[in-house]
Amino acid sequence: MITVDKLVSHYGTHKVLDGVSFEVKKGEIFMIIGGSGCGKSTLLKQMCGLLKPTSGHIMYRGRDLAAMDEEEMSAMQRTIGIAFQSSGLFNSMTVGENVAMPMREFGGVDPQLIDELVRYKLSLVGLAHAQHLMPSELSGGMRKRAGLARAIALDPDLVYFDEPSAGLDPIMAAGLDHMILKLKSLLQTTFVIVTHELDSIRLAADRILMLDLGEVVFCGTLEEAAASQVDRLRQFFDRRADDFIVQRNISL
Repeated sequence: MITVDKLVSHYGTHKVLDGVSFEVKKGEIFMIIGGSGCGKSTLLKQMCGLLKPTSGHIMYRGRDLAAMDEEEMSAMQRTIGIAFQSSGLFNSMTVGENVAMPMREFGGVDPQLIDELVRYKLSLVGLAHAQHLMPSELSGGMRKRAGLARAIALDPDLVYFDEPSAGLDPIMAAGLDHMILKLKSLLQTTFVIVTHELDSIRLAADRILMLDLGEVVFCGTLEEAAASQVDRLRQFFDRRADDFIVQRNISL
């Protein structure tokens, strides 16, 4: 579904991504992992078309995002779902109005069917009762699920999710992980997820990509990750601190 080839990205003179290459297969849960500041969120934004790379290619269904004009990019973005870390809900709209918004703006959906479709999308994420609530009336986990319902409003084949478990307690995080697995099974949706949550990775990932200092150090299945001798990958899964941090704490 997606091919990223030799992607390079800068913020000013600072190189964030350096020759990143990988593929995402249709129908899989593909997780992007790595330490803070390694380039995960930048990569996700470029895959969504929200940022342009310095060089390299991102092919979505055989088309290069970098070669798209504004109209083509807008059309492409309507075929994907994006669930933001903060949920990205409009506080002035009810939950139902938030989910309905893409249908009204971009979906060409019969207005008489929108309320029924909104209820269906919310039921998929366990929020059928919350259609008339305001975002301020929801817990953090409910807002995440509402954001996911809006991301799948137009039945996209591909959904990008940035740090879905951030700020959630373990029970809510596990519930969201199971929700993603359910949506993958029911709708055959492809998910590309940026995360650092080990429990989520072990439960839901089909394949993982690890970035370190803007470069790919591993890409493969969990079984392949378990057998890998890549030190940064082992350090991540073993929750092992960098030596300089350990030494600093000892000296203090």
